[in-house]
Amino acid sequence: MEVKNANAAMLSNYEVFRLLTDLKEQKKDSGKSKHSAGQQNLNTIMYETLKYLSKTPCSRQGPEMVQAFLSTMMHHKLTKAEKLQLLNHRPQTAVEMQLMVEESEERFSEEQIDELIQTISQLLPGDPEQEVTANADA
Repeated sequence: MEVKNANAAMLSNYEVFRLLTDLKEQKKDSGKSKHSAGQQNLNTIMYETLKYLSKTPCSRQGPEMVQAFLSTMMHHKLTKAEKLQLLNHRPQTAVEMQLMVEESEERFSEEQIDELIQTISQLLPGDPEQEVTANADA
């Protein structure tokens, strides 16, 4: 993955996860052992970010899933930022939707919100930690 213009658009968690994973692989392949203080700080940030993102649904997303999600969301009247929020956080309740979609009560009926939640849960993988605990309880 290559960043062509850093100021062009917002990145999803999936894109950040893939970019950092690719950078980590490149560093591993290059085999550099000496690091400056700034490089060490960057390595720490990369490590912590990857650690966090690996516990979120984005770690199990793929380019096809993201494309299918964005194609499906074109039919809904959502802003780019709202689509990004939904992709990153995968809301499962109407309350979560209200937090991510501005004025959702005025813009969407309850049925439309339920349909959106159902569509999101069908297209995007769930939270790995929640699924592990749900399987352990079953």
